[in-house]
Amino acid sequence: MKIAVIGASGMVGTVMLKLLEERNFPVTELLLVASKKSVGKQLLFKNKALKIIAIEDAVKAKPAIAIFSAGGETSLEWAPKFAHVGTTVIDNSSVWRMDPNKKLIVPEINAQTLTKEDKIIANPNCSTIQLVMALAPLHKKYKIKRVVVSTYQSVSGTGANAVKQMEDEEKDVAAQMVYPHQIHRNVIPHCDVFQDNGYTKEEMKLALEPQKILNDRSFSITATAVRVPTSGGHSEAVNVAFLNDFTLDQVRNTLQKTPGVTLQDNPDTNTYPMPILAHDKDEVFVGRLRRDLSQQNTLNMWIVCDNLRKGAATNAIQIAEYLVAHQLV
Repeated sequence: MKIAVIGASGMVGTVMLKLLEERNFPVTELLLVASKKSVGKQLLFKNKALKIIAIEDAVKAKPAIAIFSAGGETSLEWAPKFAHVGTTVIDNSSVWRMDPNKKLIVPEINAQTLTKEDKIIANPNCSTIQLVMALAPLHKKYKIKRVVVSTYQSVSGTGANAVKQMEDEEKDVAAQMVYPHQIHRNVIPHCDVFQDNGYTKEEMKLALEPQKILNDRSFSITATAVRVPTSGGHSEAVNVAFLNDFTLDQVRNTLQKTPGVTLQDNPDTNTYPMPILAHDKDEVFVGRLRRDLSQQNTLNMWIVCDNLRKGAATNAIQIAEYLVAHQLV
């Protein structure tokens, strides 16, 4: 089982290597690819030093699976080249997600749609993954009508340079600005680039990707995406209007039985999801369950997830695990 990781030295790529090791993925040969300036440098995998190679050499090696986390331009150029030599690509960028000919996969929800013919598979946006993990089982039971989501997203979602900006500002040293404003002791209602409609690209991902994953465009989503000064973990305040009524006990029971979801919902003991508790974990945590008292059939909830793990690397590795288990590569 020859595996390539494209973007191996980045924040998500580093977590991918850690997970391949942690989860005992059946790797027989691991090809590590990063930027041209990194070629020849070494990274550790299972206590062995592996050299970073050029992406051209990785294509020539014809790996069974190539997992990309190197940005949209790299994916757009190189994913088809890997697919052409028979490699199955799992891509963490946004470039293939809304392509009608590419599948957008959260394994717990729609991995069963994958076939051997799917040579480029899209990994959803980090905020989308945690949202649909909680929404999917509730949609089956109560049918979603509309979702309003506000995100509280960690600086790690922007990358290592953004984390450094926050840390430098915290130390009161001159920071290289990744954001248009200070992030330390601040909140910026701006994730990704603004679109002509006034929403950011991140907000439009949240509006459109869940419909594709759940294979249902009958419900609508509106989002506000906000950057907060935490170093890891995304949080979401979610308001869901259903066509059918529910009880909170039913909702709790449903979420407790959902693989990959952990319920943390006890106000009496101050138990609710927080990024610090989600750190380095693969589950999606849900809590603060309560009825919206302003309208019928509507639920409020709070969702937290480690954005570098289930929000990115873990989901990609789970896709790879599914492909191997079902002999699709």
